[in-house]
Order: sequence, then structure tokens, then C-alpha cells
Amino acid sequence: MHRWNNTNVADFILLGFTDAEDIQLVLFMLFLLIYLVTVLGNAGMILIICLDTQLHIPMYFFLCHLSFIDLSYSSVITPKTLHNLLTSNKKISYVNCFTQMYIFVFLVAVEGFLLSSMAYDRYVAICNPLHYPVVMSTRRCWSLVFGSYLVGFTDSLVNELCMRRLQFCHSNVIHHFFCDTSPIIALSCTETHNTELMIFIFAGTSLVASLITISVSYVSILSTILKINSTSGKRKAFSTCASHLMAVTIFYSTMIFSYLRPNTSYSLGKDQVASVFYTIVIPMLNPLIYSLRNKEVKNAVLRLLQKTDGSRHL
Repeated sequence: MHRWNNTNVADFILLGFTDAEDIQLVLFMLFLLIYLVTVLGNAGMILIICLDTQLHIPMYFFLCHLSFIDLSYSSVITPKTLHNLLTSNKKISYVNCFTQMYIFVFLVAVEGFLLSSMAYDRYVAICNPLHYPVVMSTRRCWSLVFGSYLVGFTDSLVNELCMRRLQFCHSNVIHHFFCDTSPIIALSCTETHNTELMIFIFAGTSLVASLITISVSYVSILSTILKINSTSGKRKAFSTCASHLMAVTIFYSTMIFSYLRPNTSYSLGKDQVASVFYTIVIPMLNPLIYSLRNKEVKNAVLRLLQKTDGSRHL
């Protein structure tokens, strides 16, 4: 273990998952496959939405940004993780470590509020369909997206300013596979109570605000669906938000498990499994959830394939 006698830490060491080379190779192949599917899935979703004019509606506008965020924050974590699994040099510079953490916090916060915006969009579509075109105007959609990015920037800025106050003088070994807030705080040789409190307040406020928006939206949606007389009408209404509800459940369950559980229940192994899920697996799952369960996306793919095939025969 590397020891430091001063606070001028030049780099950190990401301990990762295991030192066993055979397990590292298996993990490398698995994560590489997941990352390739993530890139193809999210880039493909963005391309389909941009090219197909029938998908130029609010729901897919938000989904396009969600795919961009998933692609981005997977790319912030996975390439470095793959590199560390293949090499014995697991160092990451101080600047790169804090940059990775800053960007990751920013993107995760943005994703949470994008999911809230999508829940609000589904609420308006199901509970107030006659006013949907007016309420979910282009200006309103851009305002919601801009607000999501602004909240993400604020959260990450507060996180970064708080973390920059920490000093490291005992160890530079991070017991994790990426630069996350909690493992870095654990390395600090200074008082961290105020730092942890500030981060918890800002991150917790954002999380609770987005969860309240989603919860209120879906309570109203469920109430409206139950009032529909026909079974087919209920099924159609529920199908419009089933994919989003699944994505929300997966995202927030892992985030709450990782960041809002008591310290007494902390387990490095469980924490790493949860971290792998929301940093590497969820960005892959979202485009699959929205494409496999969505007839409009499937039809858009077929239309694009037909256009491509038609252009080849000209």
C-alpha cells in the first residue's frame, strides 16, 4: 500500500475488483461486450430518433437526451475500468480522478431529472391529453431539458468544491473501480463531516425532488388508468409508460441502495456490484427496454431499413 507523508497526492490507485488474472480477463470480456452493446444501442437510438420525423415528439425528445447521457456516463467509467483490468498499472492522476467524479455526478444528476421530465410528459399525455400539444410545447421541452442539465451542473459543482477541500496524507489507494465520492472521502486525513453533510444535502434534495415528481406523476397516471372502462384502453394507456416505469425502477433502486443506505450496512462487495449495475449495466439496458417494448421504435427501424433498401435499388 502506498503511503504519503504530505497532502500533495499526485495520483490515486484504483484497486478494482480482484488481483486474480483469470477473473480479470473474464470481467474484461464481459464489460467490453456490455460497453459495445451500450454504444451501439444508445447511438442507434439517437440516430433513429433524429432521422425518423414521426418520432419528433416530446417523449422521444427526452429519450434522445437520455440515450446521450447513458452513452456519456458509461464512457466516463467503462474505458478506464477495461484498461485497469488488462494492465497492472491501475494509477489515475489526481486531476483525472476528480474530473471523472465531477462528470459522473453531473451526468447521473441529469439522468434523474430527465426521468422526472419523462414522467411529467407521460402524466400530461394520459391525464390531460387534449391539452398535451400546448402543455408539452417545444419551448417547455427545452426548458425541462435545460433545467435537468442545470441541476446536474449545480450538484456536480457543489460536490467538486466540497471534495477539493479534502487532504490526503495516509493512503492513495481507492477501494473501488472508479473515482466515486464515498471511497475518496474515506481516504481523507482531514475532518469530513461537513463535506459529507453538504454533499448529502444537495444530492439528497435532487434525488428526493425527482422521486417526488415521478411518484406524483405515476399516482395520477394510475388513478386515470383505473377510471378507463375498457380493458384495451387500460392496456394501451399503461403500455405508453411501462418502459419508462421499468427504467425508473431499475435506476433509482440501485442509486438508493448505493447512496442512501445506513453506513452500518456498508459492504465493499455489495457496493461494487451495485456500482457496476448503475455505471455499466443500466446504460446498456435503457435502449433495450425502450426499443424492445416500443412498437413505434420498431416501426421507425423498419421504415429506415426500407428507405435504405429502396435507395440501394435506385
